[in-house]
Amino acid sequence: MKRLEILAPAGGEASVIPAVRSGADAIYLGATDFSARSSAHNFDREQLRRTVQYCHLNGVAVHLACNTLIRDEERDGVRDLIKYACELGIDAVIVQDTGIISLIRKWAPELPVHGSTQLSVHTRKGVEALYKAGLTRVVLSRELSKTEIEEIAKDCPVELEVFVHGALCMSVSGQCYFSAMLGSRSGNRGSCAQPCRLPFSVRGGSGHDLSLRDISLIPELRELQEMGIASAKIEGRMKRPEYVAAAVAACRQSLDEGFVSEELYNKLTAVFSRSGFTDGYYKGRLGPKMFGVRSKENVDAADKSVFGFIHGLYKKERSHIPVDFSLEIRENKSSSLTASDDSGNRAECVGDIPERAVNRSLDKELCEKSIGKTGGTPYFMRSLRCGLDPGLTLPAAQLKRMRAECLDEISAKRERLRPVPFSDCKIQETGTRGRKLPDRYRIRAVDTDIPEDGADCELLYVPCSAADDEIRRLLDKGFSVAAEIPRGLFGIENRIFHRLREIKQLGINEVLAGNIGAVEMARELGMEIHGGFGLNITNTEALLFYASMGVKDCEVSFELTLEQISALGGVMPVGVISAGRLPLMLTRNCPAQNDGKGCKHCRRAPVLTDRKGIEFPMQCMGSCTEILNSVPLTLADRKRELQGIDFEVIRFSTENLREKRDMLECFKSGRLPEGQYTRGLYYRGVE
Repeated sequence: MKRLEILAPAGGEASVIPAVRSGADAIYLGATDFSARSSAHNFDREQLRRTVQYCHLNGVAVHLACNTLIRDEERDGVRDLIKYACELGIDAVIVQDTGIISLIRKWAPELPVHGSTQLSVHTRKGVEALYKAGLTRVVLSRELSKTEIEEIAKDCPVELEVFVHGALCMSVSGQCYFSAMLGSRSGNRGSCAQPCRLPFSVRGGSGHDLSLRDISLIPELRELQEMGIASAKIEGRMKRPEYVAAAVAACRQSLDEGFVSEELYNKLTAVFSRSGFTDGYYKGRLGPKMFGVRSKENVDAADKSVFGFIHGLYKKERSHIPVDFSLEIRENKSSSLTASDDSGNRAECVGDIPERAVNRSLDKELCEKSIGKTGGTPYFMRSLRCGLDPGLTLPAAQLKRMRAECLDEISAKRERLRPVPFSDCKIQETGTRGRKLPDRYRIRAVDTDIPEDGADCELLYVPCSAADDEIRRLLDKGFSVAAEIPRGLFGIENRIFHRLREIKQLGINEVLAGNIGAVEMARELGMEIHGGFGLNITNTEALLFYASMGVKDCEVSFELTLEQISALGGVMPVGVISAGRLPLMLTRNCPAQNDGKGCKHCRRAPVLTDRKGIEFPMQCMGSCTEILNSVPLTLADRKRELQGIDFEVIRFSTENLREKRDMLECFKSGRLPEGQYTRGLYYRGVE
């Protein structure tokens, strides 16, 4: 059984020593650019160099989080960062953007790449897709249950990483556009304003029905190790060093000793929690008990005694790296001491010629006493081989000097940078786009509320869960139908895979896929794939990545401006959602269930209300719930500004038949709808 890695967050240099000395096997951090925690202190280049050297000296790996979506004009900046990371010999890069994945494979094929949780991977097919793309590790979505993790981990071809402690976003990571839409601060680009922590309420709820407690699976670490999970990840790059130390120490104790002491766990709870912790997703117990806020009592719990206790966890150097020594004390020869570690580093120090002993001659016990005192260093003496001629002596200070010099040389070798090969190859962009294709419509349910004049669309996206008879009825009416695969496939991947096979037998061979796992599923079935907005495509390389997976065309991210979309290269046709309510969150834990009654009592479509009384509709989608924007989007009167965009998608969701007809009429005539509407982010963009 491979040992589980404890992976600690480091939002700044102040958190590095607490993480390492408390027992982390690896840390993850961000540079000043392209980090999903832009509000953290992060690391400039000199700080990054120092941190890599210190961590490698201590046998701790360093993972660089380059986990934001990028735009084409930022590619040179990403290249410079990856090149510098290779110069430092960084151990891995954590990536969300599939375009960056493609670029790293060209620039530095030997550099390990980990798929960020922002890629929204929560199925076996998603993991397999990233393995085929050359990734060495995948960070799974935080919403998975124990059973679902086990199913993914069984005979898995790639390492898996699981979040075990820290903040829980209400939305599936990578599928939240709330902060972007409300204030142009994109969570996919590291600038989330955390609006979910503000008061949002459902009928019968708590009043903070988007705020989850922090996850804590620390008692389950040995269980995760037995499943074959490679890494236990602690969230918290924006939290203080004491939080990092306490979380790492608790994980270390849980894994090494099988329990966490009550005192340590209480201190961890005191330093940061939101009304305690939850293991609801892991245990499959969703609902109101998973929700919580950061109360005044939580803040006041972190007093001086708490910080004093935690500071003691990392006050001293952690001596955890084994070193094997070999001592030679021979008559009429200079004494010598060699040292070696498990990484193949070796050092040798020559001392004085020994003298004849007047009283007690050197023996192994005396040598172990002097050479074994490695306190204040990251090392401990695992073994000592002594070659001693009888009747000789050497001052203890001489033995200690040789030990210190050997360890200094070992340290110098351990912290020496080991660059990863980097090739500054040029990226060729070819092809042109902008041929206008017919429009497409997306509906949530197959019913009589489909306007008959919508049959002239190129494609009608319908849920793959629609009944066979309903699909046949649409085909009989002249609709060209494609099946929409849910973005949320938690626990239903096999069922959806089987359903797609049935749909193929109905004569439908096209799908809309908004998750990389859904793309892989459709590819295996030989279906024609249209990419959805959930793939978060924001640059040309990402288009090329999905083209290599067989995607025919794609809705690009609605966090791009129209100008940025028009400038995308490549030959894949790209489209935009140009009408309808934009999805702001995809969440597995439905806020509407905070009334404690459950789905069976949900008589009408629930709404979420903010502190200003603005309502956001919610809809069930597969195994998840979508939270929609409060007002619909429209570009009906902006057709001339959609140059370079190949197709438009009207996204029907909450509308009745009259509203759908009005949307279509506006869309075709170019007039604005009545009432409130938004232009989305197509003009203002995001940070």
